[in-house]
Formats: sequence, C-alpha cells, structure tokens
Amino acid sequence: MIGFEVLARDGAARRGRLTTAHGGVETPAFMPVGTAGTVKAMTPEGVAATGARIVLGNTYHLMLRPGAERIAALGGLHRFMNWPHAILTDSGGFQVMSLAARRTIAEAGVTFRSHLDGSLYELTPERSIAIQHLLGADITMALDECTPYPAPPEAVENSMELSMRWAERSHLAFVERPGHGIFGIVQGGVHPDLRLRSATKLTAIGFDGYAVGGLAIGEGQTTTFAVLDATVPALPEHRPRYLMGVGKPADLVGAVSRGIDMFDCVLPTRSGRTAQAFTRRGVVNLRNARHADDPAPLDPECPCPACTNYSRAYLHHLSRAGEILGSMLLTAHNLQYYADLMTTMRAAIEAGSFPAFVTAFESEG
Repeated sequence: MIGFEVLARDGAARRGRLTTAHGGVETPAFMPVGTAGTVKAMTPEGVAATGARIVLGNTYHLMLRPGAERIAALGGLHRFMNWPHAILTDSGGFQVMSLAARRTIAEAGVTFRSHLDGSLYELTPERSIAIQHLLGADITMALDECTPYPAPPEAVENSMELSMRWAERSHLAFVERPGHGIFGIVQGGVHPDLRLRSATKLTAIGFDGYAVGGLAIGEGQTTTFAVLDATVPALPEHRPRYLMGVGKPADLVGAVSRGIDMFDCVLPTRSGRTAQAFTRRGVVNLRNARHADDPAPLDPECPCPACTNYSRAYLHHLSRAGEILGSMLLTAHNLQYYADLMTTMRAAIEAGSFPAFVTAFESEG
C-alpha cells in the first residue's frame, strides 16, 4: 500500500504527502506525462529539476512497444527510463477506447488492433494489472471504459457499470507490496447520480486512491467542475484523489479548490513543442513576430533554463526555424510553470490563504 496523509486544509483544498516505494510526492501534484517511457523533449534529470517527483507512463503504448516483458527483463520501467522517483501508469483504457473502429468491447475486456502494425491484442483487467506489475509502477490504475461524450444516459450507465465490474477484477488481480498501490476510477459521464453510484461502488471495493476519469473530453470547464462538486465529497477523506487528463492552469486551480490532489495532462509538453509558453501573465506564442527583437526573458520570475539563459528573441528564432532546442527549452519552461503553480498552491493552503491566492490568480488570468 502507498501512504497518504493530509497535512493541511483550507476549505476543500488539501495539502498532503503521498509516500511510494520510490519516494514521497507533495500534493497537490502535477504529473508530467511520459507516455512511452519518456517525457517528450526532456531528460529525466531535467524533469526532476522542475521539482516533479512522479511521472505518468502508459500501459497501452508500452505493451505495444517495446513490450512489458522486455521492460521487466531489463529491470523495470524505473531503471529502463532512468527515473528514480515515483511512476503512475495509466491502464490503457483511454487509449484503447480512442481506437474506435479498431476495437471491440466485451465483458471480458477489449480486443483491439494496434495503431502501429494492426496486430490483434486483448486487454482484460487482469492483463492490464499484470502489465503494470511488470513495469513496476508505484501506482497502478484499474482498467476502465472511458465513456464518450456526449452519450445517451443509458449508454453512460451501462459503461459505468462495466467499469465497476472491471474495477473489482482489477483490484483482485493487483499484487499487494509495500509502497505500491492501485487506484479505482470514477465514471458516470456528466450525470451526478451515476458518479455517486460509481464512487460508492469503488469505495466499497477499497482502493488505495480514487481517480475521476471521463472528463476533459469536450464537456467544458463549468460541467467538469459541476461533476467534481458532486463526486469529490463522496470519496474517502484519507485517500488521494486524482483528476485524470486535466488540464489548463485554471482547471487545476479550480479542481484543487474542490479537493483534488493529483493531475496529469499532455498540455504543457505539447504546448512546448508548438511554441506556446505558460507564464504568470498568460499564454505566450513565441512564433509571433513581436518577439523577434525582444531581448527580455520569457518570464523574469521563472528559474527555468529558457528564462534564465535566453531571450524571447532567441526562443522566437528557434521556434520559427524549427530547431529542436526550442521545443526542449519551452517544454522545460512549461513543466516548471506547472510545478511552481503546485508549489504556490501548497504554500497557500498551508498558510490558510488559498482563497486569496485564487482571487489573485483569476485576476492575473
């Protein structure tokens, strides 16, 4: 089992500490996404330098290439990717569901064809958990079906119930060992009654943590927050809460306000590769011509290499020239921004000044 303690509260916002086999994680925490065993455009040392102490890997991509058994034979995912800190692995459910015409869902699991070469695979709850065990994940995720949005209420209900049956099978398949845990995933679309039923079922099974899945897929921030308002109070107080695949800085602040502890999203790394930089004064597009002659740093308050060593003019040049260094520097900057945002929120919760922080953040945005 993983350890988790809530160190401070300010309203619904929580400041906590997660303890895993590969070290502690201060929460609220943002997990950089390392889908295929790497955070794109970053070295592991660079990711750690931002302050991140947990990253996300993905069962679907790693099972296809290079293969979970191969990674296990090479010492596990931590050694394979040279990451000594914690790793959470997504079960692969979201990626499989996004294959649409390439997959078939049944009670046993999902049969699908690889997007790489068309090979046929079957992913059951038991196989997903076994793969994550082979990878050596500190936090394993139960296999679930990510319900499309929008969908008829009956379809959402059937999908949620299937995910709950898969959750029970995932929990039974998980091998308990010190410092490792398994999270269940709340589903139910945008329907509060279904979300509450899902949360109740997962709590009865008894997971080490609870994720809220099936959001940030087109429903909009207002609806996302409404789902969290209905769902989070039903989750156990003493276990970590993880909002999957979210999101923009304002999404993170709003979710922390509602009691969420953990996040992941490809946005900061993907934006870094498209010359989009998050700053304390909003998003900056470094491809814009107005930066061509600007000797100022991207963000004078940011300690990342992009801001301490280079000008906006140089970052603009790199992005316009398509140089790899531009993606590297802006990805590092964005991950630093997200890590600093988490640090600031933790400090505000500890100080009992989180509402004031939210007001200031919203006024800057």
